[in-house]
Order: sequence, then C-alpha cells, then structure tokens
Amino acid sequence: MAPIRTTYVECDQHEKAYQSQDAIFVARKRVVGAKKAKSMRYVKNVGLGIKTPSTAIEGTYVDKKCPFTGNVNIRGRILKGVVASTKMNRTIIVRRDYLHFIPKYRRYEKRHKNVAVHCSPAFSVKEGDVVTIGQCRPLSKTVRFNVVAHEPAVNVAAGKKSFRVF
Repeated sequence: MAPIRTTYVECDQHEKAYQSQDAIFVARKRVVGAKKAKSMRYVKNVGLGIKTPSTAIEGTYVDKKCPFTGNVNIRGRILKGVVASTKMNRTIIVRRDYLHFIPKYRRYEKRHKNVAVHCSPAFSVKEGDVVTIGQCRPLSKTVRFNVVAHEPAVNVAAGKKSFRVF
C-alpha cells in the first residue's frame, strides 16, 4: 500500500476553473494533538477485484470522472479491448473484436466495434495496449465506459487493425 499523504499538494492548474477534489476541504484546521491524520486526497476502492493503481493514490491529478478519485461508480459489464486511438483529451477509442456466426454457411466472420472510453490520468495508455474497461453512468454523449486496468502492448508490430480476441 502506498503511503497516505497528510499534507495538501495542489494539482497542476491547466483549466480555467480551480481544480480540486470535491471530497477534500483544503482549508481545514489542523489539530495539534490529533491521533490519526486524515489523508488530503480522496481515493476509493472500486471493488469487483480491481486494484487501485498507485498513481491514483500518490498522484496529484484531479479528475471527477476517474473511478478511483472521482464521482463515478463501475457497474454492469467489464470488457477487454485494444487501444485504437488516444487523440482526444482523457478519452480513448478501444477496439473490441468478436466472431459472428453465419448459420447458412456454418462459419464465423470477423467483426469489430469501437468503444469510446474515459481514461483517467492514473494510466499512461498508448495505442496497441490492452485495457480492461468497466461500464459506468453516461459521462458524455458517447462515453459510457471507464478504464480500470492497463496492460502494456506485447506485440507492437501487430498493427492497429489486427484481429485479437480475448
């Protein structure tokens, strides 16, 4: 387990609005004879056997749509896929490959779907990486999933559109 931060460390302020976690009161009074110091960072356990990354516990980022440090619950489906694009801000496109059975020919055809997924700053994701995504409430018009685990790419030369079933 990572050490708990008891002093407030301000995050990088790149937005117009002041960035701070909703669950943390920055200007709280410190009691001199306090037995246990409370953490100055809000981190929660997502559950479902998903481990909270150390970058979420030790980091200074603020993301209200992060399942570990924000106001989002993971419920419903847990899926795996390959990262196809990382061009958007904190949103990635995950390619999910599957086989579809054609009864007339008694054979399978390859198909795929692209899923828009919110990626927390706790994960440094690149194209070709395998990510585990969890369903959550709608975060935007197209985003209904959140990255909960990340595995670096094993075979980088496989290509973006190569067919991979998990």
